[in-house]
Amino acid sequence: MSNGKNGLTKWTQYPNIVRLMKLHEKPINTISDVWDIYREDFKRVEAQIIEDLDSEVSLINDVGYHLLKGGGKRFRPLLMILCSRLCNYHGADDIILASVVEFIHIATLLHDDVVDEADVRRGQPAARSIWGNQASILVGDYVYSKALYKAVTLRNQEVNEILSTTTKKMSEGELLQLSKTADTNITEEEYLKIIDSKTATLIAATCRLAGVISDAAEEAKNSLTRIGWNIGMAFQLADDTLDYTATKERLGKTLGKDLSEGKITLPLLHLLKNCSNDEQPLIHRIIKEGDIKNEDLEFIQALFKKYNSINYSLTKAKGYIKTAKQELSDYEDSTAKQALIAVANYAITRDL
Repeated sequence: MSNGKNGLTKWTQYPNIVRLMKLHEKPINTISDVWDIYREDFKRVEAQIIEDLDSEVSLINDVGYHLLKGGGKRFRPLLMILCSRLCNYHGADDIILASVVEFIHIATLLHDDVVDEADVRRGQPAARSIWGNQASILVGDYVYSKALYKAVTLRNQEVNEILSTTTKKMSEGELLQLSKTADTNITEEEYLKIIDSKTATLIAATCRLAGVISDAAEEAKNSLTRIGWNIGMAFQLADDTLDYTATKERLGKTLGKDLSEGKITLPLLHLLKNCSNDEQPLIHRIIKEGDIKNEDLEFIQALFKKYNSINYSLTKAKGYIKTAKQELSDYEDSTAKQALIAVANYAITRDL
């Protein structure tokens, strides 16, 4: 949506967005290209995360460093950096907020593993399997509290409001998902509400926060929010699909883990809606029993192929990415824009 020969977008009236970075000489096609270009920013982010994690309580440090050692995508910090650069921000608050959103994410992982009784996280023992449930919950509480403490130090009420609203919605999403465990009557609308609350809302908030610290206009902040939300929805849809399609080594957890925990995600929802009357009770039995055997998983995977359930989920995810890219098309071409497009593509293509 350009205006005239100069190629300026509808954001021309917002100077913080029009002052864009000079295009990087190398084409940005993959997530690896993005990491290469923004390597120095991420050294600063990692240093900030380590600094923020430090505590006089050794148990906090032990659990925290165990999680950091396990790696992770740092997907939310990446979006914070890219959206800040899209808005031509070059201060220090983006690094602090990158650590904040990652801490909120880490806290949810610690709590999730307790709720799900998970033994593996990112290919290594889950914290709860080493230090126990109590320690995992309490360290999760600490990490969450530290995130909000760091955010408050910025003395920006809009930042505080975004984060408090976001964490409230995330908690509601966790409880909604828990209430729908092994519920074969869950609707697609309810499932999408769960992933909206659990995943997309934090990613949307991350992108919006970049606009806030850049003093972007309200319309621009809303645009960043839509970009983040659509990427977040696609990211979780793809993640739920990976649970049935990736190898254990790539996934970092047991294949079919969602099924064994009674989490009815979109591939399974589609299958339940389209399978035969003879197949449906067999699927219900597998979901209700929870203790998934190899033959059960193979049976479900065969039905996914038969009814095209995996492709259905991926098509849905691609639709969200298409919407995010359409929103990005309103911005002048820049390194940050190209990087965001590469990240959007990565959200639905990683290890599939």
